[in-house]
Amino acid sequence: MSDYAPPLQDIKFLLDHVTPIDELSKLEAYHDIDADSVYGVLEEFGRLMADVWAPTNAIGDEQGTHVDGDEVVTPTGHKEAYRAYADAGWGAVPFAPEYGGGGFPWLVGIVQQELLNSANMALAMAPLLTQGAIDAILHHGSEEQKEKYLLKMVSAEWTGSMNLTEPDAGSDVGALRTKAVKADDGSYRISGQKIFITFGEHPFTDNIVHLVLARTPDAPAGTKGISLFIVPKFLVNDDGSLGERNDVHIVSVEHKMGIKASPTCVLAYGDNSDGAIGYLIGEENAGMRYMFTMMNNARLGVGVEGLGLAERSYQHALGYAKERKQGFAPGAARGEKSFIIEHPDVRRQLLTMKSYTESMRLLAYKVAEQIDVLRYGADEPTRTAAQEMVDLLIPLTKSYCTDVAETVTSLGIQVHGGMGFIEETGVAQYYRDTKITQIYEGTNGIQAMDLVGRKLPMRAGGVYNDQLARMKATVEELAGAGDELAPIHRELAAAVASLEDATGWILSEGMADPVQALSAASPYQRLFATTVAGWLMAVQGLVAKRLIDAGSPDAEFAQVKLVTARFFAEHLLPQVHGLVAPVKAGKADLFALTAEQL
Repeated sequence: MSDYAPPLQDIKFLLDHVTPIDELSKLEAYHDIDADSVYGVLEEFGRLMADVWAPTNAIGDEQGTHVDGDEVVTPTGHKEAYRAYADAGWGAVPFAPEYGGGGFPWLVGIVQQELLNSANMALAMAPLLTQGAIDAILHHGSEEQKEKYLLKMVSAEWTGSMNLTEPDAGSDVGALRTKAVKADDGSYRISGQKIFITFGEHPFTDNIVHLVLARTPDAPAGTKGISLFIVPKFLVNDDGSLGERNDVHIVSVEHKMGIKASPTCVLAYGDNSDGAIGYLIGEENAGMRYMFTMMNNARLGVGVEGLGLAERSYQHALGYAKERKQGFAPGAARGEKSFIIEHPDVRRQLLTMKSYTESMRLLAYKVAEQIDVLRYGADEPTRTAAQEMVDLLIPLTKSYCTDVAETVTSLGIQVHGGMGFIEETGVAQYYRDTKITQIYEGTNGIQAMDLVGRKLPMRAGGVYNDQLARMKATVEELAGAGDELAPIHRELAAAVASLEDATGWILSEGMADPVQALSAASPYQRLFATTVAGWLMAVQGLVAKRLIDAGSPDAEFAQVKLVTARFFAEHLLPQVHGLVAPVKAGKADLFALTAEQL
């Protein structure tokens, strides 16, 4: 099995030239941050991921987790790996200094997330769910709640969990039944059961801060009647010390096809009392609105999980292709057999994996960059434009990165041939781990519904038109950029035209009949996302060409980026044209058969 090496050269290329850290350092919040300090942080963090986290990945897949009494038993080495992460303060890097954070851009935090997920995605779920809980408390908690919980959560001394799903309330969150009854002291008593709670119980930290969606007795039906509560595993005293155990207990852990080292828990609230003690965040019946505050970051985080798995799978496949000898490559002398990397089809597979992974990284980093701008941009128009871009690109990023990760990790198995189907090789784990990313934090079908139902109509189509203008501007720039970029110019222009064609159909048909738009939503989302990815790869190609022409110290590496940008344009981007017909096919065949006939 090949070792994991953080792709710091690829990351540095983007942070230098495509989503520049130097530009973000001009924002007032980041004046003390420069590229050298960022690279120093990432190099040190990368060592932890490569040396400590990555070796635990296969162990976690083999051992999984199980319940022993009221506790979860985690795989060998996982607690120690988490403690190495927490004790060094790595969880604090992208958070605000006032709560013990390092004050680095969110873009740097997303780079960290990539490395975490490549090293051990299942273990990475602990800090990533904590980040979501931090986000919710930071934006909507009281000052007392922030002081009581955030310092310990930002430092990774405590973890957080998000408790939404119930047996009868999955994506339909409005159907949840967990109850919250107000007590005389102003706290609430929470009773009910939650399922699919990632790291809902574990031995890594002294406390777990559960964020729980529940319904008060007189709440309106559906999502309008949901409130959000802090329910700690151990109650926290006024001096910050831990008090008595709260009435929240593990029932079981799920047996999953992937991310087996991540305890996905069934939790019971209030089984041994009149309810677990919980504390309302903000106002009653505003829980869903509060949850949507953190939704962009959470969905971006899931997309980055796909990126991390794709990178790990690619490295594994590349290492194998350089070591495995089989057959004779075209033109090879008949004697010693060729390394399989010399075979054209294996080259095609590897370049597909590499180019897709680069496009995922570009998309995720671009969104993260814009999150920093929307938070700290110099003026309101700048912040608003960044917010709109993030809102539009989030469903594309989540769906594209996770769908493409499935393709990349599947190709990783294929490169290994029959050995890829053998678990001991390790490559099947990446494929199995990837599948959940297409499902949780809103299935990719739900992302498509969000795209056509909410994001396309934003500002009467103005947000979409702004993105279209960005891509057309790149097409114009490519027109005079020389022969090496001519294929990218040709293919990006054609892809943008297909996107306009499909969007016109969605808008015209969808306005008359929403079922038409929803029936076309998934192929449309893939078409849109692939076009945006092609645009960003074209931007990378332009940057690479400028560096080469200028004789930059990065010129040799830029040549690699130019080739992958061109490969993406010629081999992968043209698939968008085949998606126009499925978009325009609409609903007719989808509803031509009865449920019984299906």
